[in-house]
Amino acid sequence: MTAVRTSLLYVSTALETWETSTPEPDQDAVCEACGYRRLDPEYYAWLRHRMEVAKRARTNGRLPGAQYEELRRRFNEVHFWAVKHLGEETLVAAIESPDPGSYQPPAIQDVDRDPPQAGPEPHLYPQDGDWPFMEPVSPGALAKVNAIRDRALGLGWSDAALYQSRGRYRFPVGGDYGLVCFLHDDCEIGDVAGEYIGIVRPSGSRLRHYRAVAPPE
Repeated sequence: MTAVRTSLLYVSTALETWETSTPEPDQDAVCEACGYRRLDPEYYAWLRHRMEVAKRARTNGRLPGAQYEELRRRFNEVHFWAVKHLGEETLVAAIESPDPGSYQPPAIQDVDRDPPQAGPEPHLYPQDGDWPFMEPVSPGALAKVNAIRDRALGLGWSDAALYQSRGRYRFPVGGDYGLVCFLHDDCEIGDVAGEYIGIVRPSGSRLRHYRAVAPPE
């Protein structure tokens, strides 16, 4: 059966989603630059492969149960959308293709980033701990998060969810990185809610940065 696509779904490597039926002409490029990619069978296969890795990490005690369950919930939503809009046979063929782990996932790009210059110390959060990866944070992004910090904390966000710039995996994989890492200097903060904080691109396109579920104490 051939699936009829009535909308486009953009998905981040953390399984955050944004759906539209009226994309802008440059929608793919805009979303790619923010770490999202339009869902197609190959990207679906890679996301499914990553969920298998996460499941093994949960079984081995390396991934908190609450974090895995949240990832599973998000993937299930992506899965149901993919079956409806892309077709189950197409997805199965993509899953059975060789080495889905070699797929190159989306990553945040900043084509307007200035060359490195001497200046303030880089933003490191947390300061301590064994974190093999660090994502650079611009002063402009930091200032925008500072402006909504009190409101976000009042809605249940933590400082880590807003400011963390260090992770166990290379950005944006792993769910460790805070809002500040996802803001370009030309982006603005939109809605601030308990579940998500909006990111508005210059074109008017809107993305949602979702708050990760805290691990059980």
